[in-house]
Amino acid sequence: MITGSTLDYRDALPQAGRLAGLDVGTKTIGLAYCDSEWTIATPAETIRRTKFGADLAALTTIVTRQAIRGLVVGLPLNMDGTDSPRTQAIRAFARNLSPLKLPILLWDERWSTAAVTRTLIAADASRARRAEVVDKMAAAYILQGAIDALSNF
Repeated sequence: MITGSTLDYRDALPQAGRLAGLDVGTKTIGLAYCDSEWTIATPAETIRRTKFGADLAALTTIVTRQAIRGLVVGLPLNMDGTDSPRTQAIRAFARNLSPLKLPILLWDERWSTAAVTRTLIAADASRARRAEVVDKMAAAYILQGAIDALSNF
């Protein structure tokens, strides 16, 4: 199941279990995980993208190893909330994750990378360090927004 509704997503999930947040780019996929009680998201790793089959294999391994029960995928909407070509690509990416047999929440990520970048600049992180961690931190930002919303039900 793929949804943009937090309520529908929560209904599709087991009572508890770890979730993974994905910040899907053209070159990398940033990953973050939360605890089984959905309280805090933690940046985890960055996957270098190649072909989709390899991306899916890497994600399958991670889902199994981390006992992931659901995915939150960042959806890059335009500033006015409409879809862009990139948005359509992410929707297709999410559909192609169906072999994982996990509920997927598409979460608005319009400000995630900008917010994370501002935080890293404020922390005086070098450009190289920012480039190294921005994707997985953006995934954590996306996931934290989703689990905060899930906790309100």
